[in-house]
Amino acid sequence: MSENRIDRAFARLKAQGRKGLIPFLAAGDPSLEVTEALVHEFEARGADVVEIGVPFSDPLADGVVNQRAYQRALAAGASLGRILGLVASIRKHSEIPLVLMSYVNPIHRFGLERFPAAAREAGVDGLILSDCPPEEIDGFLDVLGSAGVHPVLLVAPTSPARRITLISARSRGYIYYVSLRGVTGPRDQLPPDLTDGIRRIRALTERPLAVGFGISTPTQAAAVAELADAVVVGSAIVARVEASLGRPDLVTQAGDFVADLRTAVG
Repeated sequence: MSENRIDRAFARLKAQGRKGLIPFLAAGDPSLEVTEALVHEFEARGADVVEIGVPFSDPLADGVVNQRAYQRALAAGASLGRILGLVASIRKHSEIPLVLMSYVNPIHRFGLERFPAAAREAGVDGLILSDCPPEEIDGFLDVLGSAGVHPVLLVAPTSPARRITLISARSRGYIYYVSLRGVTGPRDQLPPDLTDGIRRIRALTERPLAVGFGISTPTQAAAVAELADAVVVGSAIVARVEASLGRPDLVTQAGDFVADLRTAVG
């Protein structure tokens, strides 16, 4: 089995002394064709990994910006099967690491047994399950990993040390630190306990650490990059897509923002 693209990306960043930028998109908002164009644009603007959100009707971890994006995507006909087709289409032109961020329901409906092989075949590199602790779906994570798709697990500010250790052992590629207590969405300032939270995780794992939720501006991204291996920016990008709906420069507008983030992250 060839080395996962996520591992190659983080090894390259480490060798270059750089920090990673991981933009997030809601797949199918406003269409899967636009999502594909955005992925290519983000790669050209310096993204290291792209997280692709799988639309779901009850996204408990997401704030109103992503909720609206998922509603638009579902109304436009987005589904997990079509998103895997999107990934396969991107793979014809790109080797950028792609991580699906989903809730359990869409994958369960697709088929837990068939998803790992289908994801690998399409070219998916990682999977984040926003609403499922590793204990609840242990066997699935094993099959996923065996298929070469990295399970990327979430750590919260409230996670105790023993749980961080468990998540580190089960994660592959990187660990996603949810920087705030609450749902996704732009915030005016970073959490005051962010530095302490990251240091606590650093003491318990050597896996690359990506930090997301609430990072909204290049200034905030730069501050997080001082502490983490990679910065995840989601709702602020989705909001720019929403603001540009119907405009011919939608992809360029979102790309300009990603370029500003890239400059800030370094």
